Amino acid sequence: MPYQAKNIVVGCGQYLFKDDGFGPFIIKALNDYFEDKEMPEDTMFIDAGNSAPFHLFSLPQETWEKIIVVDIVLFDGEPGELKVFSPYDMPAGMFECAHTYTVEEPLIELAEDGYDVKIIGCKPGEISTPDVEVGLSEPVLNAIPKAIDMIFKELGYETDDVVTLKNYDI
Repeated sequence: MPYQAKNIVVGCGQYLFKDDGFGPFIIKALNDYFEDKEMPEDTMFIDAGNSAPFHLFSLPQETWEKIIVVDIVLFDGEPGELKVFSPYDMPAGMFECAHTYTVEEPLIELAEDGYDVKIIGCKPGEISTPDVEVGLSEPVLNAIPKAIDMIFKELGYETDDVVTLKNYDI
């Protein structure tokens, strides 16, 4: 798994369950945004789907310094509201997989190993599981430009562009 970069931005979630696809949608939007622009130096955008805790975060690379995770997070707020969390701020046990391995566990381990870990969490409006429903609810879709601005700020990436939904096709 050659994720050799100083900064990684990891979108977690499942496209098939409405707002749970927020993280992967952000990665697609970032890739679309940088289609005709220079990418931030030494940065990778990774659509990790549901596999991040098992495959990505458990195999850190020496080159990593900053890890930005983009996902839905259940917190007090309105659908589409965004908040930056540390791994220690995550609601404990809220994001368990079928094998009871939580998302916050490997992120805390990475932070304790000296990596700079931030989670950009979006309050979901609708999660359709177990029913398949592709696409984001309107408030979560409208949060994409602000989430990208937050990612740019975390990366120290400066742009004169105003990121809008019309900049990319989702």
